[in-house]
Amino acid sequence: MTDITTNAAPAAPAQAQTPISPPGDVAPGGAAPLSETASAASPAPMDVDVPTDPDMLDGILGPLQDMIGTGGPVLMFLSLLSVVALAIVLVKLWQFHRLQLGRLGPVRESLRRWQQSDAQAAIALVAGRNQPVAHLVHLALVGLHRPRVEMATLREELTRVASLQLESLRSHLRALEIIGTLSPLLGLLGTVLGMIEAFRQLEVAGSQVDPSILSGGIWQALLTTAVGLTVAIPVVLAHTWLERRVERCGHQMEDAVTQVFTRGLKAPVLTTEGRHHAKSQSEVGYAA
Repeated sequence: MTDITTNAAPAAPAQAQTPISPPGDVAPGGAAPLSETASAASPAPMDVDVPTDPDMLDGILGPLQDMIGTGGPVLMFLSLLSVVALAIVLVKLWQFHRLQLGRLGPVRESLRRWQQSDAQAAIALVAGRNQPVAHLVHLALVGLHRPRVEMATLREELTRVASLQLESLRSHLRALEIIGTLSPLLGLLGTVLGMIEAFRQLEVAGSQVDPSILSGGIWQALLTTAVGLTVAIPVVLAHTWLERRVERCGHQMEDAVTQVFTRGLKAPVLTTEGRHHAKSQSEVGYAA
């Protein structure tokens, strides 16, 4: 009798139990879990070291605070004036750059076309420009090209517009001049007050006089004078340069408008015979 166990089919091998991950973490197609894929794809966060050490800020502001505390209220006022002067200079530089004070190419070309009796081209070259000289030349050309405009009225209007433009260019320059004049005086005032305080401390010390008290008071007093001169010198230079730019713009406006009104009138180049003739004519006129 044959053993039944020998003919029986072999038992199916046990299937490996795969761990079941949560539905939200399994990618379609049996891929790796989404959490692992996302972590592998996303770069690791970089550690950025932001300097938050307060010692660095104290190292920068500490000496400045000590100097202001040593100089007293006079030095604080000088620091405020220096900030105001710097702001004025930056504003004026931006204004001059926006108005293009030094760009006179279109004005010269317009005047050349005006001398050639090409009024339309001359007006078109300076139309719509914010440059003070070009704006004034455009106003003069349009006034002369327009019929039934009295010359005296046109000249009055040009004078008014030129005065307004120059006044706009000179704005805040008076404040800059005051700062440049006042800063050395404030420094001298701080020096005098510091010397008074130094000698007062000597009087309080009495017979136990310490030379360091006098020397310390003197350098503290002289500090305000040094700061006052440091503020005044660049301010005066900046004011002089800005004022010169405004004066030059005024001369350019006057010259350009004069060329508009004197079209065709150019001084002739006299030869030797012409000079003798002009001299004889003047002598005859004086004799008459």
